[in-house]
Amino acid sequence: MEKKNPLKDEALLQHPVLLVLVLALGFVIMDPFHMGPVGGHDFRPVKHDIAPYKQVMENWPRDNQSRLGLGELVFEDEVFGPESLEFDNLGRGPYTGLADGRVVRWMGENVGWETFALVTRNWSEKLCAKGIDSTTSKQWKQEKKCGRPLGLRFDKESGDLYIADSYYGLLVVGPEGGLARPLATHVEGKPILFANDLDIHKNGSIFFTDTSKRYNRVNHFFILLEGEATGRLLRYDPPTKTTHVVLEGLAFPNGVQLSRDQTFLLFTETTNCRLMKYWLEGPKSGTTELVADLPGFPDNVRINEKGQFWVAIDCCRTAAQELLTHNPWIRGVYFRLPIRMSLLARLMGMKMYTVISLFNEKGEILEVLEDRKGVVMKLVSEVKEADGKLWIGTVAHNHIATIPYPLTS
Repeated sequence: MEKKNPLKDEALLQHPVLLVLVLALGFVIMDPFHMGPVGGHDFRPVKHDIAPYKQVMENWPRDNQSRLGLGELVFEDEVFGPESLEFDNLGRGPYTGLADGRVVRWMGENVGWETFALVTRNWSEKLCAKGIDSTTSKQWKQEKKCGRPLGLRFDKESGDLYIADSYYGLLVVGPEGGLARPLATHVEGKPILFANDLDIHKNGSIFFTDTSKRYNRVNHFFILLEGEATGRLLRYDPPTKTTHVVLEGLAFPNGVQLSRDQTFLLFTETTNCRLMKYWLEGPKSGTTELVADLPGFPDNVRINEKGQFWVAIDCCRTAAQELLTHNPWIRGVYFRLPIRMSLLARLMGMKMYTVISLFNEKGEILEVLEDRKGVVMKLVSEVKEADGKLWIGTVAHNHIATIPYPLTS
């Protein structure tokens, strides 16, 4: 009788290189020392709904002159992460929410910036005011206490300013400023975890986005990495002081903007790189439809006086990213690698820059402006057209950008 070699069927032991690779893969998947970007988090990557990379990039018009780079940086190191920009009924402004928890307004060269509103009594200069470090990780531990105002909108009739704060929900403050009053902090008995942007309907209702039921703003990157879709579009009704879920199952719902006739609203889904429409009136009332697939990750959307829509986009998607999008298990391994997130992003070919695009009500692209070299703006949050200029905000940096518009040839 032939004797069996006890090692013959133990392939791994016969191939030590393969054994090492399997053990290394197991170590990465388990990540026991939380060395990767998602270490210590209940990371659950899923496949999400995004248009094919090649299809989008081949059809997207490019600004080969990178004309946005002709803009000008203003208020450098005077504002910290100015996400949303507003002007009041008297034309004063801009007003903007900062990473240190304040809403501030520009009062002209003689006065400068002044604190207009706070979203919480917890705010103190000692705890919250970190200056230019407000947009860095040094602010993260205090952010939940100090607040992080994002979307801003003025009620043109009352002069009240409505605020979407990441941690304190939907708030309002009067024309004279001060401590904002909370309106909506819960929906269906559960906290609103990540209020992001808002707009005000002519009937007084306020539509606003709640970006995720799993992650708050500090951990917003995990929403993108996972592809999770627990975000919602909400509506607050002032007469009844109640908040309702309009849409759910959204992948990083972000900016929101009502149309000029208010028959529909547009909202962005950052994870899925798209601009969506939700019908409020007419035969399609209560339904959603795709407006445009975008080359990058959209933030806020704002209307101009002509009823056209400016969309702020952090560009661009990559082919490698699409591979990860459609293969959650690869994502689960890749982002557990003990490598910094910035390097993992570079390995995917991601080098972010600003694109802003103008759409009409039909979803047709009217204008594309880029800053491919990041001369003026590397990351963008919002574009506000006012007084013959585009005012451009950024949640990530300590400045605002402006550029005359329409552009002169």
